Amino acid sequence: MGITAREVSKRFGDFVALDDVSVEAPTGSLTALLGPSGSGKSTLLRVIAGLEKQDGGEIFIFDEEKTQVPPQKRGVGFVFQHYAAFKHMTVFENVAFGLKIRKRKKAEINKRVHELLELVQLDGFFHRYPAQLSGGQRQRMALARALAVEPEVLLLDEPFGALDARVRQELRAWLRRLHEEIEVTTILVTHDQEEAMELADRIVLMNHGKIEQVGSPQDLYENPANEFVMGFIGPVNRLGDTFVRPHDIEISLHESGSTVEATVDHFVYLGFEVRVELTLKDGQHLWAQVTREDAWHLGLERGKTVHVRIGHSRVFSEPVEDSVPKP
Repeated sequence: MGITAREVSKRFGDFVALDDVSVEAPTGSLTALLGPSGSGKSTLLRVIAGLEKQDGGEIFIFDEEKTQVPPQKRGVGFVFQHYAAFKHMTVFENVAFGLKIRKRKKAEINKRVHELLELVQLDGFFHRYPAQLSGGQRQRMALARALAVEPEVLLLDEPFGALDARVRQELRAWLRRLHEEIEVTTILVTHDQEEAMELADRIVLMNHGKIEQVGSPQDLYENPANEFVMGFIGPVNRLGDTFVRPHDIEISLHESGSTVEATVDHFVYLGFEVRVELTLKDGQHLWAQVTREDAWHLGLERGKTVHVRIGHSRVFSEPVEDSVPKP
């Protein structure tokens, strides 16, 4: 097993950041720690890195206990949300820094840095300074610097959080390709559900210092363990105790025995799909996702009466704190 955190607990005064949390990241995998602010995901990552001292529990990296080992001896590469670059150093010097303090030979450093800069698509920028790079380029430099010392594992704490949406999308695709190439065991902390689902082999969904569910992106989306998971992974409507995905709502112009009457409140064209906001006859609100072709055939407009059929839905027996709010 690449990384194992066993029964880890951490308090900050009266606040319980981690409550006996156990997590495994298989060798070569990319595991996402996902959850809302305050769920404990960044604290767990810092405990694994040795940057935060836990109150209880154990940390193993490739089955070797690292609980009492200092951060610099854990074989960990760490990338923060903010690049923490040395502003007075060039890109080459930033990436080479860890190798220089380890007193590697000059020829070895030169070869390793140029290999990494080519890997992260910055081979033509080695002479520039961080201020001369875009946000995405600086973050790629930070990843190259973390990889330079050949860490056993790579820990990423909201690495794209400070970037705009377009650059984040580009870097997610780039990081996925990079991970497939280097196959280093990686843990990514994010609060972005789409980012976790796009990048990760496994998602660990956290809430209030505990783990709600662990599984593949498809597992969490299709088979949520409770209300919180269903509300956090993907869009959802709540109708009383019933949860239903927007794409599981069908809209038609004709009544049938399985439909309920609704009024179109608003609709938004999003290019590949249309979001339709509806009010049911009993006053409950919900929204549906339909294709633009279906929207055109339905002739949607505000105030129009339509008929709605709810397809697949879920009811959970036990409510979970901080579950999805009613629409």
